[in-house]
Amino acid sequence: MVNVRILRVDGSDSTIPLPVYQSQNSSGCDLHANLKLEQQKSGIIIPKTSWQLVPTGLAIVLPEGFEAQIRSRSGLALYHGITVMNSPGTIDSDYRGEVGVILLNQGTDDYLINHGDRIAQLVIAQTSQVKWATINELPHTERGENGFGSTGKD
Repeated sequence: MVNVRILRVDGSDSTIPLPVYQSQNSSGCDLHANLKLEQQKSGIIIPKTSWQLVPTGLAIVLPEGFEAQIRSRSGLALYHGITVMNSPGTIDSDYRGEVGVILLNQGTDDYLINHGDRIAQLVIAQTSQVKWATINELPHTERGENGFGSTGKD
């Protein structure tokens, strides 16, 4: 279990749930739209083939060596064509701003995000930084340079 501290940013609605896992073995927890006061009644419309930044009203403090990944919700993707544009979005452990979700509407109709809607999944993952070492040639493998479907049916 990883301890992550969370802050509701100034002006956010404290009645909107904090991220929550929906089942005992869920990998991701739900993020909710926490719209600015002037947007709460009208919501945010994402026109088809467009995108919008949706606020969550939250800032997090991740331990060093961890990241938060923002991923699409499968139901929004399947039924409405709404996905996280830069999926997975990455929140680094040293970021201290509000978590925002860039939602992309790939559907056939405009889509309305209401205050409090579940908009994305948040997954906490361990990361590593590497030390690069240049080499003059790559070691041989059976696969070699074969890619893009070379290991089986496309």
